[in-house]
Amino acid sequence: MAGKIQTLTMEEREHLLPMMRNAQWVEVVGRDAIYKEFLFKDFNQAFGFMSRVALQAEKMDHHPEWFNVYNKVQITLSTHECGGLSQRDITLATFIDQASVL
Repeated sequence: MAGKIQTLTMEEREHLLPMMRNAQWVEVVGRDAIYKEFLFKDFNQAFGFMSRVALQAEKMDHHPEWFNVYNKVQITLSTHECGGLSQRDITLATFIDQASVL
């Protein structure tokens, strides 16, 4: 089993954060977190997306902070166990991006 969850190293950040920015994730000002807003056709599509993400988040034991109104879903990712961005956030963000186009 893996040890304590660690925040991303400077080298990991230099490699991973530009990829996240290219995928429209933005770094949260004043916090070690990333954020993205998703828009869907309607509430049904937004809720289906949230359901897919929720199932994966539960499997990973890594839950996003999110807010939903009708067709808009806003997601913030940060790892509470280490107080900042970890590989878990990058993995979940990648899954979220894939789930948003289903």
